[in-house]
Amino acid sequence: MPSSTPALPRVRACLFDMDGLLIDSEDIYTTITNTILEEFGKPPLPWSIKAQLQGRPFPEASKIFHQWAQLPISPEEYAVKQSTLQQERFPGTQPLPGVRDLLSKLLSTQTTDQPVSIALATSSHHRNFKLKSDHLGDLFSAFPESQQVLGDDPRIGKGRGKPLPDIYLIALETINSNLRAKGETEIKPEECLVFEDAVPGVEAGRRAGMRVVWVPHPGLLEAYKGREAEVLAGLTGEHKEAEKSEPEREADEIISGLLKTAGKPGEIGDGWGELLPSLENFPFERFGIKTA
Repeated sequence: MPSSTPALPRVRACLFDMDGLLIDSEDIYTTITNTILEEFGKPPLPWSIKAQLQGRPFPEASKIFHQWAQLPISPEEYAVKQSTLQQERFPGTQPLPGVRDLLSKLLSTQTTDQPVSIALATSSHHRNFKLKSDHLGDLFSAFPESQQVLGDDPRIGKGRGKPLPDIYLIALETINSNLRAKGETEIKPEECLVFEDAVPGVEAGRRAGMRVVWVPHPGLLEAYKGREAEVLAGLTGEHKEAEKSEPEREADEIISGLLKTAGKPGEIGDGWGELLPSLENFPFERFGIKTA
């Protein structure tokens, strides 16, 4: 795997997924699911199935899960049980290793001549986002509220979740909107670095024309053993149901223009994607980031 690509510009913006990347909520999702499965005498959720659920819009993920689980209750009844456990356990989420240090150092760039902007781009809707983040205010305060894009943001068209690039292009536009207001130079997609743990999220970043760092859960990495290069290029081809016609969205002309010019996934070994075991000891210099 190439460690850098000299032809690429330095990173001026870092865009972050949340679940399983910043906080340990993916493990909590798994625990909740297994609690319900056990209640009905079913086996635990394997990574071969969980890998298909991560990052997918709820309707598609629910269909895949229930086809596999074959529970004696309806999807609606399952959702009620799941919601109850989420309200109980999401307020216990914790940052994953390296997260606090990474965000702190990125914020320190604001005092240098090469500041790096950051934004949040999570598929979590407002309700769950608050459950997962309200007790971690010090961590999430790193992201200006205007630069937090959640899964139920009206600018994201129906059915346009990851692996489509919409959420990351919208996150970039929230940064550029604030830069324009200050008379500063806008950031281009190729100057962005996306941080993701899920396969469809990596593809979303690549299709947005951005560089991507993939930090997968060990279980997910094992599920994609031998296919790492495909994932980094956004070429697994496993999320075709997301290919929709022109969506209904509340998007301004700038965002609509970005979506129309969004590209295809990358190429294997093109240097735009990199696999890291965790966010600890992040190699800032590899991406042209100068910390204070």
